[in-house]
Order: sequence, then structure tokens, then C-alpha cells
Amino acid sequence: MAWLDRKPDAPAGAPTEARPAAMVWIPGGTFRMGSDRHYPEEAPVHRVAVDGFWIDRAPVTNREFRCFVEATGHVTVAEKAPDPRDYPGALPHMLRAGSLVFNPPNHPVDLRDWSQWWTFRFGATWRKPYGPGSSIKGLDDHPVVHVAYADAEAYAAWAGKSLPTEAEWEFAARGGLDGAEFAWGDELEPDGRQMANFWHGAFPHQNLSPHAYKRTTPVGAFPPNGYGLVDMIGNAWEWTSDFYAPRHPADAAKACCIPENPRGAREADSYDPCQPETPIPRKVLKGGSHLCAPSYCRRYRPAARHAQPVDTSTSHIGFRCVVRETQQM
Repeated sequence: MAWLDRKPDAPAGAPTEARPAAMVWIPGGTFRMGSDRHYPEEAPVHRVAVDGFWIDRAPVTNREFRCFVEATGHVTVAEKAPDPRDYPGALPHMLRAGSLVFNPPNHPVDLRDWSQWWTFRFGATWRKPYGPGSSIKGLDDHPVVHVAYADAEAYAAWAGKSLPTEAEWEFAARGGLDGAEFAWGDELEPDGRQMANFWHGAFPHQNLSPHAYKRTTPVGAFPPNGYGLVDMIGNAWEWTSDFYAPRHPADAAKACCIPENPRGAREADSYDPCQPETPIPRKVLKGGSHLCAPSYCRRYRPAARHAQPVDTSTSHIGFRCVVRETQQM
């Protein structure tokens, strides 16, 4: 937690009212969102403007999520059995409470088949991240995982906050480095220094991570970006409020028409075309996770994005919150 011990004063231009606890002011501005050099869903690069906002310095932790659950009695999606009416054709024995858990094989596998390393484990929840018999003992400072979109949204509402849009999230993750490959510059590991929690070794069977934890790490274990934010890259993917679209909109034809505070695609456009029988909305995830590997998933970058069904939680998805100037704490 060493990096979280640094609490700089609010920067010039931040609102004069009391700063929300454990949040950082991100000044508004215009930036180049997306990437034309990696995955097709990140393209095209386009200019976007966002207003200033506060954002959590770190992802929401197990300790913080526990406080929310104890105060509200919230039951997460992973702790409730699915309604058969929402999943026509589903096998009855699969309609039980649980969540997706990374289950590494002990040998090389076909990287086109994600079922080789993901298992839907009955009883896996934020309290039991690896399934029955596991716990979060000793993981209070790790990002909470196994939270579906509704769980993240409920926490944000309880805290008087919101989930960030994709544009807000990416602007904050870049830390003022517009157009840089990573949140810290253009080199993955400058001078051999690990800057985020991502996969080392041959994915998914060989974990050569140099740190003690082989999955999530305590928030703040790696250096902050230029805005003082930690874990924007790696560790756990983070929910945003935007519905997913397979591509970004084209750049505005005129400088005067740059989109301001965009809110993403329409819900109907976010449905997975490969699963028309179950039209589940999908939201945009950002930031990558500890499972992103140079040899498999190079999504440890601010521009990277991933579609995630709102009803699905996993062992590598968490979130952080924002407060906009129009919100009241």
C-alpha cells in the first residue's frame, strides 16, 4: 500500500469544496481515444472531450465492499440462482449461484478455447473468490472481484458516486500522456521495472509472476500514473457505464463538433450477435487484468476494451467510481 500513502493536495483548478475522500481530481480536456495499432474494437482513434471529475485513486477493495454489504445487506448476482426464464435452453443443473473462476491448466492449451482455463464454479462469490472453501482472509486490500454490473452500480449509488464512462475512464488512465501506448509511457517495462500486475510467462499454464501473489495484488502495489491513480492497468478489469459497440465512432469531421462527455452505444446495439436467443446487454470493461499476457492478451493499455455481459461476474473483474461536478456527496 506504499503508493496509496501518498496523498497530494488537490491540483490547481479542482473544485474548491471539500475533496471526496480517497479520490483524485481529473481536469477536463480533449484527448485521442482508442488505438489503430492493436485490436479492431479499439479503432478508430478519435477525439473526445470530457469535463473534469473526481475518480477513486484505487479500485474498490474487499474491505470497502464488505462495508457496503454490511450496511445494506446487498446480495450479489453471483450469490443468487439465475431465473430460468432469462436463459431459455439452459441446462437445469447449471442454473445455480456461482461465478467464473480462472482455473489454470498445467500444460499448454489451444488459446482459441477459453473454456480451457475458465470454470463456472458454483458457490464462487466475492467472499469466496476461488469457490467453496476459499476466502478473502488476508485480501482486504485487494480489489473486490466477482461483482456483476448491478453490484458495482449498487455500490456506487450507496457511496453517492457513479461508475465512469469509457471516455472518462480512458482519459484518467492515460495520466496526461495523450497517445502513449501505456499509462506510464511507450515502453512496457521501462528499465526492466514492472509497472502493473499482468501475466508473465506462457499463458495460461505458466505463471512466472515475480510478485508473491499469483492472481490479484494489493491495490497500490505498483507505481501510480501521472494523475496519481493506481491499478488503472492490470490487476482487475473495471466496469464502465457505457454499453459496448464493436467499434468507436469515426472522428468528428470538424473540430467544433468533437463529442463532449460521450455515453457509448445504445443498449440494443450491445447484444452479442452470436447469442440472439439471450439478448443480455454488454458493458465496456477497461484496463486489463492479471491475466493479460504479451503472448495472448495485450490489453494492459488505456485504449484496450472488452465487452462483458452485465449478468456475468468473474475472478478478474472489479470497478472504481467517479463523482462529477453535478453530483452531491
